[in-house]
Amino acid sequence: MTGFLKKALRHFRDSEAGSAVVPFALWTPLMVGIALSTVELGALTIRQTQLEQALDQTIREVKLGTGQVYTHEELKQKICDRADVLANCMDTLQLEMVGLNMRDWVEPPDTVDCVDTAEDITPQRNFEFGKEHETMMLRACYLYRPVSPTSYLAGSLEKDAQGYTALVATGAFVNEPQ
Repeated sequence: MTGFLKKALRHFRDSEAGSAVVPFALWTPLMVGIALSTVELGALTIRQTQLEQALDQTIREVKLGTGQVYTHEELKQKICDRADVLANCMDTLQLEMVGLNMRDWVEPPDTVDCVDTAEDITPQRNFEFGKEHETMMLRACYLYRPVSPTSYLAGSLEKDAQGYTALVATGAFVNEPQ
């Protein structure tokens, strides 16, 4: 019996059948993680590009619409109309507009005003249209859920308590005289 067991173990040790299973088992999670991160990075890039382009086009319209005062909801609607890729845009986009004094420079706030997804209503904190010849900063914060939350990239993104990640776009313009 001992000879049979030794012979079976030697045969098992020398056999090369199934030798590809070990590398496959080791490399598959890494390759799947890289593939999911690639999809996540592509989706993030498309969203960020759409948000920045929509914000730039809306700012251009504000600059050319001399004298017209826009509300928060009107600007938000214009940005969301131009950014088709941003799902649920009207509910997860928050705009912040503050005046910048170019002669007595004060750094704009670092903290971005985003939608609080835990609350039913998010109060509007900083939104003032400004006066003639005033430099204005318009900042948009869009919240979205990652495509694949288990990927390496999505796992490293900063998220709020509900699992949303923030994308921020900023633009500046000068209020033209009427």
